[in-house]
Amino acid sequence: MTTPTNGRSPVLEITDLSVDFAVDQVWTPAAKHLTYSIDEGQVVAVVGESGSGKSASSMAILDLLPETARVRGSIKLEGEELVGLPSRKMRTIRGNRVAAIFQEPMTALNPVFTIGFQIVEAIRAHTNQTPSEASARAMELLRLVELPDPEKAFNSYPHQLSGGQRQRAMIAQSLVLDPKLLIADEPTTALDVTVQAEILELMRDLRDRLGSAVLLITHDMGVVADLADWIVVMKEGEIVEQGDVNSIFNNPQHPYTRALLDAVPHLGTGGEEGEEVDISKTLAAAANERTATDVITVDPFANAHPVLTLENVSVEYGKKGKLGAFRAVDDVSFTVRAGEVMGLVGESGSGKSTIGRAAIGLQPIAAGRLTVADTDISRGDRRTIKSLRRKVGIVFQDPSSSLNPRLPIGESIGEPLFLAGEAKGAELDRRVEKLLDSVNLARSYRNRFPHELSGGQKQRVGIARALSLSPQLLVADEPTSALDVSVQATVLDLLRELQAEMGFACLFISHDLAVVDSMADRIIVLHHGKIAEEGTRDQILRAPKDPYTQRLIAAIPVPDPDLQRERREFRRRILAETDE
Repeated sequence: MTTPTNGRSPVLEITDLSVDFAVDQVWTPAAKHLTYSIDEGQVVAVVGESGSGKSASSMAILDLLPETARVRGSIKLEGEELVGLPSRKMRTIRGNRVAAIFQEPMTALNPVFTIGFQIVEAIRAHTNQTPSEASARAMELLRLVELPDPEKAFNSYPHQLSGGQRQRAMIAQSLVLDPKLLIADEPTTALDVTVQAEILELMRDLRDRLGSAVLLITHDMGVVADLADWIVVMKEGEIVEQGDVNSIFNNPQHPYTRALLDAVPHLGTGGEEGEEVDISKTLAAAANERTATDVITVDPFANAHPVLTLENVSVEYGKKGKLGAFRAVDDVSFTVRAGEVMGLVGESGSGKSTIGRAAIGLQPIAAGRLTVADTDISRGDRRTIKSLRRKVGIVFQDPSSSLNPRLPIGESIGEPLFLAGEAKGAELDRRVEKLLDSVNLARSYRNRFPHELSGGQKQRVGIARALSLSPQLLVADEPTSALDVSVQATVLDLLRELQAEMGFACLFISHDLAVVDSMADRIIVLHHGKIAEEGTRDQILRAPKDPYTQRLIAAIPVPDPDLQRERREFRRRILAETDE
């Protein structure tokens, strides 16, 4: 089954494409016999878990694979065969007829050149335009992608822009020569939900305005439902199913596709008795002020012992000499009790990670009182903070960078136990094996290094290490945002099981409300360092009262094309009313 055409020859036509990599002098397949096509103005989403071959096959289009790769089959761009094309000819095609938007703009943009210089460079590399003409074209593109201050962005370095602004700048750079094909490789994974919604809206608008074909590579089924026309599902290098967006979501045929969709956390399914909340109706009722009756719930943790208490806490950065300090957290108060999971949500810059770092003594506070496990760490003296290390644990967002690449997994897990004097020798080995068992990893993994494990396995190691000293408080800072949806589901299940078994208090930090909904007992919404709204999971999701919370919920793409269309229109209405 191939992508339907509209009577014209497709912009991209992939036929029987296979990609292999040489590993120990043996060809190892990454993609096998792929066949699909993309028409002008059409968005085709290639979805699958890490290792499914979706990125390897897309990089074959641009001929950006390493020398150890072998490409077989056919890749035609507007009828022209790309496989086997000389490097000089491919350089004229990249950026000119095919452009790419990558997952992390900070690594894709050159940090030592301004945004304007990089866009002008891309224009002049493919055209005969003068510097002034290229600068005018760059400014035109920066306005096209709706940067708030195009002239300032033109003269800024990448680190001086926010994540969403960098992504817009990279999209502008990819569009400078009106490419016929745009390859978007996980373009919104690292972005907050509101910025993600803006980028998706921008890509939809550019698709309609410029008529480019778009190849969308993602594991986020909400993004697929929001943007795609056709879906190609890949597993272990092969296409297991493909079809239009409605048939794939409403009537998936392959068991893997059904498992992929079932693993997606649905916003609202964490309510009482597991019933799904109609978020669109909830938001509509909130917008029309029909939520006067609060959701009445009983707090099962009301009498539990408080583990983390913030009383009017403020955190500041950057106070040097006469320079004023930036207040990242401003007058925040809340309590997390034993056995409770507190969800902390908000956009980048809202202060949620700062609170998480302060809670484990990694960030001093400027004002207020902070108590962790009956220890007042407000003054932040070194001895007090050191004594706290045995009572708290943290799971970081990126498991790859949080593990020492030179240490075997067993040593990484056992290191806190050894340094705390809890165990050594045979007893340490036994404790490490028990921790591996608790996170469902084979004991033989203790001798492996981090690069030998998948992302989900590395995150399990991070959880085992964080729980090695049986902490009273666990801070989980975006623990699943870098993981595939199915791996994310297994990690969340694991965290729930361990939390129920060990009874630790958990501060769960995320910008994904659907994930927080599946984990949290209570939710705090942060906005510009202040608490915008606080309540039980059902109070926040069933009756959000603050306009910021309503916008945050409305921005989250859901894995349902019809519902997502309604939510998109509702979000536009909310923003229009806010602007008025």
